Amino acid sequence: MTVVALVLAVAVTALTGHTWVNAGHWLRRPVDGPVEVGETVAVLLPLRDEADRVTPCLRALLAQQGVPGLRIVVLDDGSTDGTAEVVRAVAGDDPRVTLRTGVTPPPGWLGKPYACHQLAGHTDPAATVLAFVDADVVLTPYAVAAAVTELRAARATLLSAYPRILVRTVGDRLVQPLLQWLWLTFLPLPAMERSARPSLAAAGGQFLLVDRAGYDRAGGHAAVADRVLEDIELARAVKRSGGRIALADGSRLAACRMYETWPQLRDGYTKSLWATFGHPGAATAVVAALLLLYTAPPLLAVAALAAGSAPVAGLALLGYAAGVAGRVRSAHATGGRAWPDALAHPVSVVVLGWLTLRSYHLRKRRRLSWRGRPVS
Repeated sequence: MTVVALVLAVAVTALTGHTWVNAGHWLRRPVDGPVEVGETVAVLLPLRDEADRVTPCLRALLAQQGVPGLRIVVLDDGSTDGTAEVVRAVAGDDPRVTLRTGVTPPPGWLGKPYACHQLAGHTDPAATVLAFVDADVVLTPYAVAAAVTELRAARATLLSAYPRILVRTVGDRLVQPLLQWLWLTFLPLPAMERSARPSLAAAGGQFLLVDRAGYDRAGGHAAVADRVLEDIELARAVKRSGGRIALADGSRLAACRMYETWPQLRDGYTKSLWATFGHPGAATAVVAALLLLYTAPPLLAVAALAAGSAPVAGLALLGYAAGVAGRVRSAHATGGRAWPDALAHPVSVVVLGWLTLRSYHLRKRRRLSWRGRPVS
C-alpha cells in the first residue's frame, strides 16, 4: 500500500507541476486594455432558440471598440421562440448588423457546423478575420480587437480564447472547471502550437477567431460538417492545411454562462463526450486513469487511517492535496472559482466519469440529441 500511495502522490504532483508551468509560462493572455486593429473583422453569431440570453451578447458586440471595420452577421437557425425579433429590437438600424435566416441542414451536416458554414458564406468578402461567438458569451469592450491582435502576434491561423466560465449551481461548480483544468494539466501547450500533428489540438467554439484565408484553405466548416466537436475538428483541419493554432486565456475578455440548469449541463456534456474520447476503449482507459489518480488518494487515506497506517495515509493525503492544488492553479489562471470547490475535485472526476459513461450509453442507443436535432 505504501508503494501505491507513493506512486500516486508522485504522479499527481508531477501533473500539477505541469499545470503550474502551463498556466504561468505558456498560456497566452491577450491584453484587456485599449487596442485598435485596422482589419475588417466579421463577428459571426449562430442562434437557435436564444431569445432569453442573446440580448447581453449582442449589446456587448455592438459596444465593441477598436475595430472600425466591425461587421456582425447573425443567423437565426430555425428558432421558434422569437429570437429573430429580439435581435431586431436590440440591433435596431445599426448598419453593422446583418440578420440572416438559416435553412435546415442537408444530409451529412450537423446543426452547429452548418449554421457556421452559412454565416461564413454571408460574410463581407473584405473581412480578413472571422470571429465565431456563442450566444451565451458576453465580451468586454476591447475583446475583439485584443483577440485579433493576439491572433496576429501568435502568427496563428486560429486562436481559441477561452472565456471565464460563470458558475452558480452545484453542478456547474463540479463540472465546468474541468474544461480548463484538463487542457492545462494534460496538454503540452508549446508543443501544440509548434506541432503540425492534427491530433495535438484543442479549441473552444465560444470565442474562436480564424484568419479568413486560412479558414478557406482548411475547407471551412464544410470540412467538419458531421462533427459534434466542430471547434476542435476545425482546429485539426487548420493544422492539416498547414496552419497554426493557439490557445489563450480569454477570461479578461469574455464571460460565459454555458448552462442554466443541471439537465442542460448534463445533456450538453452527454452529447459530446463520446466524440472527445473516440473509441470506448480509449475512454475507459482515460476515465480509469483519472479516477485512480484523483479519486483513489482520498479513499486510500481514509482506509489507511482506519487501519492505523499513518505513513500510507500521509502519502495518500499528499496526492489528494496535489490534485486540489492543480485545480486551484487552473482556477486562478482562468478566472474561475477556486475555494472551496477545488476540495471536491475527486467528486468532479467521478461525475465526469458518469457523464462519459452516459454519453456512450445513449449514443449506442441512438438517443443523443441537442436543441431538438440528433447528433449521432
